[in-house]
Amino acid sequence: MPLSVITGTYKIQGASPDGDSIRFYPDDPGVWKKHNIAAKPNAHGGVQLRLDAIDALETHYTPPHAARAWRQPAEFGDAASARLLAILGFKDVVRDDRGYVTSCRPTDRPGYILTRFADVYGRAVSLAFAGSRKGRASSNGTAFVNVIEMKNSVNYQLLAEGLVYPTFYSKLYVDFREVLTAAAVEAREGGVGLWADDSTLEGFTLTTADQLTDSLVILPKLFRRLAEYLTDTSGSVALSGFETFLSSHADDKLYTVPAGQATNLDTLVEIKGRKLKLTTPPEQIVFLES
Repeated sequence: MPLSVITGTYKIQGASPDGDSIRFYPDDPGVWKKHNIAAKPNAHGGVQLRLDAIDALETHYTPPHAARAWRQPAEFGDAASARLLAILGFKDVVRDDRGYVTSCRPTDRPGYILTRFADVYGRAVSLAFAGSRKGRASSNGTAFVNVIEMKNSVNYQLLAEGLVYPTFYSKLYVDFREVLTAAAVEAREGGVGLWADDSTLEGFTLTTADQLTDSLVILPKLFRRLAEYLTDTSGSVALSGFETFLSSHADDKLYTVPAGQATNLDTLVEIKGRKLKLTTPPEQIVFLES
């Protein structure tokens, strides 16, 4: 499966990296144009990465029209972010009360990404790695990636350690998805990390909005939709309109695997009164990349 190899450095000071996104500075600022990737660098040449196939618990999500940011329970979101930075080689990371890194050691770390496109926000959708490509040419170019290398990615390691949820999109290669699915299923069956507390598939009864931020560990995609929905309900947590809300969300078109059913997220959510659950395991859902 060919992907573009882009070498550079990760820098986190003055930024707020989380468990599935970090800033990357390529060695060659013109590499995005050379590879026809519509990434959007900042004034200093850094591009925000979206780590492919994974979704960490939200540490700061502001729904449209909301007056405040929402976050999921801190334990696993913070753990995923800390582990991501540790894998990449950052130590002694200090953040301010907004989550921005004020100091770290060292100030940047070398690494490389494997990517082939950017999303609609200009984030390079990537497998991220620390250091250089061992045993392979490290210069920018096109590479074919095998399972061994893929398991060295930050993406795979966070899934295998149960610190993030699998969240797959349609441009992810099928072979990659199968490897990542195996890691996610093994972590869930072993009750590793967040899976010991997950309520996505078992279901939960929503009585207050504070449950979403203080105690419920659920698929971040579902959390975001609930946060958006509850922002518009004037304080009510009744779920009577949530299915209709989901059905109107254009970004949630998907198909299931292996069945191949083309549908929308609302059809995979079961609501009975105040109880809600996802009826299909997240690794069997593939969202259409917009």
